Amino acid sequence: MPAWTSRAQSFDAVVLEAFAEIDARWHSRLTDLDIAVDDVPRMLPRDPDTVQWPAEVTADGPIPLARLIPSGMDSAGRATKARILLFRRPLESRATKGADLLDLIHEVLVQQVAAHLGVDEDTIDPPQ
Repeated sequence: MPAWTSRAQSFDAVVLEAFAEIDARWHSRLTDLDIAVDDVPRMLPRDPDTVQWPAEVTADGPIPLARLIPSGMDSAGRATKARILLFRRPLESRATKGADLLDLIHEVLVQQVAAHLGVDEDTIDPPQ
């Protein structure tokens, strides 16, 4: 086990921790879903002042934080799973400390899982 971990590895660990509670409650309905991380979004709005993201994008104004990619077919004609793609750098830049990052990622995952399942966010993560 290495003594040093990269920021990307640390972020991945936070994602797994944030997703664990959601997965524990909804595992049987999430077997067709993958979670992935990319450093930065490749999709940016042409006009940041008037951008309106579709429901499958969680954003902070003009900056996407995550995107739900629906299931489909790859270029070889094989079926693909739906995927939640989290954008590491935008998420990290919005969290001032570790616990904030965990909470933010959990909130984004709740939004994305709710969009994937077609249910309300409170159904995925009921208020306490």
